[in-house]
Amino acid sequence: MPVPIYDAHHAPGGTLKRLPLLKAAVAFIAMVFLCLCGLLYLQLEQSWRHDLAQAEVNSINLTQAMAQQAEDTFMEADLVLMSLSEWIETLGEGPEQRLRLQKIFARRVLALNQLSGVFLYDKQGQWMVSSFNDSPHGEEVADRDYFRFHQQNASLQVHISPAIRSRANGEWIIPISRRINDQNGDFQGVLMAGIKLAYFDQYFKSFNIDDQGTMFLALSDGTLLARRPFEERQVGASLARGEIFSKYLPEATAGNAMITSIVDGIPRLYGYRQLQAYPLVVAAANSKDAILKGWYSSAYQSSAIVALVLLGVGLFGWVFVHQVRNNERIEADLREAQEALEVIATHDSLTGLANRRLFERSLAIEFSRGARQGSPLGLIMADIDFFKSYNDTYGHVAGDHCLSQVAQALQQCCQRKADLAVRYGGEEFALLLPDTDIHGVLAMAEQVRQSVMARNITHSGSPVGCVTVSLGCYSFVPSGRDSIEVFIERADAALYQAKATGRNRVAALAMETLPEQLQRSDR
Repeated sequence: MPVPIYDAHHAPGGTLKRLPLLKAAVAFIAMVFLCLCGLLYLQLEQSWRHDLAQAEVNSINLTQAMAQQAEDTFMEADLVLMSLSEWIETLGEGPEQRLRLQKIFARRVLALNQLSGVFLYDKQGQWMVSSFNDSPHGEEVADRDYFRFHQQNASLQVHISPAIRSRANGEWIIPISRRINDQNGDFQGVLMAGIKLAYFDQYFKSFNIDDQGTMFLALSDGTLLARRPFEERQVGASLARGEIFSKYLPEATAGNAMITSIVDGIPRLYGYRQLQAYPLVVAAANSKDAILKGWYSSAYQSSAIVALVLLGVGLFGWVFVHQVRNNERIEADLREAQEALEVIATHDSLTGLANRRLFERSLAIEFSRGARQGSPLGLIMADIDFFKSYNDTYGHVAGDHCLSQVAQALQQCCQRKADLAVRYGGEEFALLLPDTDIHGVLAMAEQVRQSVMARNITHSGSPVGCVTVSLGCYSFVPSGRDSIEVFIERADAALYQAKATGRNRVAALAMETLPEQLQRSDR
């Protein structure tokens, strides 16, 4: 079987297969892309979480401050009402006391910035005393929610009502009120203090929240009392269906939540807290966009940098892959050239058959294989009969054509890949037949002889009128100590025997026909 001089599929120094460089390059570039994108995602995701966590801490602190301020504001007003109700129950509210009460009311209002006014109403809802000098006495407030509440409830606890417009000065106030009883415990009237909405508006403005942020104060039933930004049409609106009141407050009295507002539809991070002393809820929120504004800026910058890096990697990868492909094409061309050189080095240029160099290499391999496996190895030596006469008669060009025709006949008879047809020299050919005993060798030789004659190459110098060949056959089982030269000589001796007995025939080597030196080598 022919053996290549150089195997292009193996590295020069060992048996390791060549790495698929193009696939490895593409895989590496893809891995770089994935790693950079993954690192960018992790960095942005971590930064996102950090910004939201920081915003939650700020939101908790903000609602704590709001709750404390709201509780202090209402507690101060409540203490005023408590002390005034005790004064009224002790001294009464008769005509002789009203002027004195009016001055006390006025002093209390001046002492507390959050108070718009303090008012005392009788059991019919008529104004009796207020902190204003020119109060329109005689106008009823029996229609007010806070008045009806105390009229219908015997509790002496403070009551906070939804925001209303004061009939005294027209400004928005939050009524905080107490019930006044007579000495028998019957309903005598209502003492009310109005807390300015403007006070909460100014207080809310002191906090640093974004333009889309919001703050509000509401009753525990969801009725909106005060809000930043202030919108008059929203005063008294119900937030009961909002997520803070319907979902979060029933679970916890304080916390944080990302909520889309039912008022304006803007997603915000809300911090909320329910006051312990009063039925009030405070909440503050910054918009999600404002919270993540710095994150968005950082994300754009990081993404731009990573995009530039990926672009650079991509361009480098494209150039590298392009170069690898060029190298592969060059290597393929070199392999083709190497294969062509190998064919030139191991094959006869005229006939295309193997030359003596490849023949000798194959012999060495088949000797070793035959010795290992104990299989026979056959050899046919063939020579064109009267070829010198053919050249002299028809010329060298015709002689070359004759050689090619005979070579084709030999090649066509080789049905197995292991069979090797060889131009041994001049008009002499050889046929190496691995794993073939003498009977198989003789049969193959006869097939070759018949194939050559079937081509009917005219030869006037031949007794049969066409080109013929004589063939010598030999086969043996290699033992590992055999001589290649002796093997060839034995087949060649058989060829001489065929020529000596009349040409155009097949001969196998007989022991008695061996030259003396070959007989000695057999012994």
